[in-house]
Amino acid sequence: MPMTYSAHLALYLVLLIGIIALPGMDMAFVLGNALAGGARRGWAAVAGIVCGGLCHTALASLGVGAVLRSSPWLFNALLLSGAAYLAWLGVGLLRNGAPSALVPAEAATAQKTRTTVLQGMAVCLLNPKAYLFMLAVFPQFVRPGYGPLLGQVVVLGLMTAGVQVLIYGFITMAAARTRQWLGASGRWQTVLMRAVGMLLTAGAVWSVVTVRW
Repeated sequence: MPMTYSAHLALYLVLLIGIIALPGMDMAFVLGNALAGGARRGWAAVAGIVCGGLCHTALASLGVGAVLRSSPWLFNALLLSGAAYLAWLGVGLLRNGAPSALVPAEAATAQKTRTTVLQGMAVCLLNPKAYLFMLAVFPQFVRPGYGPLLGQVVVLGLMTAGVQVLIYGFITMAAARTRQWLGASGRWQTVLMRAVGMLLTAGAVWSVVTVRW
């Protein structure tokens, strides 16, 4: 018996929640920004990740995943670029993890917010996990039998954005509350920031190790 469209979307939602909830580059970026600048910076990071996710949806619909699949060297170049950017962010947190580097959330400027959004887009667009998902999973849920392909892509893209907002938004608020709770403790702020820096750097190293030369 053929799967109904609602069951089809439900299965996609389950897979989507699993892949987004799995710790990775995007989650670490959101966590680091929320700890560093509070909820405002955290939500700016989420906005950047969501924009990057929508770009991934558009790229998948244009067949970019197929190009990456047929060109392993191009995928490796993308993976290494993402690892280098992640390492740069991680080292920055390790070097500037002192309490004086943690400015109050309300002091964040519009320029800083825009920078965080753009950084979030870059992290998401350089995230190999996202490309693997769009290459291996996304195409399986765009089928002619369920109506216009463009409409299906839009629905799946909006579902992806919604799950990103829910999961990364929860992380943002939890991290912002933790930052507020530890506001008077410079020592613990430093520990948290350097822990995030180590997480980002470790993620970069892992990405390089998993490259198939």
